[in-house]
Amino acid sequence: MLIKRAEDLKSSDITPERLYFNRREFILAASAAGIGLASAFVYPESANADDRWPRGKKGPYDTDEEVNTFKEITGYNNFYEFGVDKADPAHNSGAFQPKPWSVRIEGEVKKPATYDLGDFIRPYKIEDRIYRMRCVEGWSMVVPWRGFPLADLVKRVEPTSKAKFVTFETVYRPDQMPGQKERYLRWPYIEGLRIDEALNPLAMLVTGVYGKDLPNQNGAPLRLVTPWKYGFKGIKSIVKIKFTDEQPETSWMRAGPDEYGFYSNVNPEVDHPRWSQKSERRIGEFFKRKTLPFNGYADQVASMYAGMDLRKYF
Repeated sequence: MLIKRAEDLKSSDITPERLYFNRREFILAASAAGIGLASAFVYPESANADDRWPRGKKGPYDTDEEVNTFKEITGYNNFYEFGVDKADPAHNSGAFQPKPWSVRIEGEVKKPATYDLGDFIRPYKIEDRIYRMRCVEGWSMVVPWRGFPLADLVKRVEPTSKAKFVTFETVYRPDQMPGQKERYLRWPYIEGLRIDEALNPLAMLVTGVYGKDLPNQNGAPLRLVTPWKYGFKGIKSIVKIKFTDEQPETSWMRAGPDEYGFYSNVNPEVDHPRWSQKSERRIGEFFKRKTLPFNGYADQVASMYAGMDLRKYF
């Protein structure tokens, strides 16, 4: 078997859009026709097919769109540390151990430290927020996340005047994460935000979904969520957060710099080199819907990019 090195691998080798959509359209069409496809998705055994987020008082950051089921949210994922197929994370993450866990804060901050997960989370008010989420591949979900604003952490650790960016790093455990034995990406996974993006109240450090602790396949025990950006920006299983004066080179920028920019903002006017971003298919629906600028969060985030050429800084 030929194994490509990360530097030789094109992003088109990882996610062939034609195969992805053909497979997805077949599953959706079969479901609409009443054809049983029990093997199409793999869900946790504890998931209930009727497990829907209860409607309640709408919070200030919540969308009022229909929430996807727990089954859909935990059974259809991108988490390349466990494999490239959407069912791989649920299939392959059973051996992953999210406890005990520690998070290292370092770089341009006045309060660097290593925290165990309990101490890391304890100072913050945990809340549920219902966000629209959009994948660069053209699918979307509505997810009830549980966590706390990233801004609360930023303020707690007191960045210095040199801190312009925040870099996040995923744990490296190839013995528990079989995708890390492959070389389609350079491990460990790296992502980053500008400091003002990290301070935006929509950005969250997430510890749970559907009112429960994060399942392994969704990024246990700690992940990032930035709902105005494409989903690959939401780094999972975070072990390090570093404040820097230079823009980091993120994992997908390394893999395909012509396809994956640093900002990764949802912009329907900027096509991916291999497909349009003007529409999306919500998981659980048959027909596509129009993609909104900044995934519908323009009122909250567009001012951060005023004056920027969003085709150049994509």
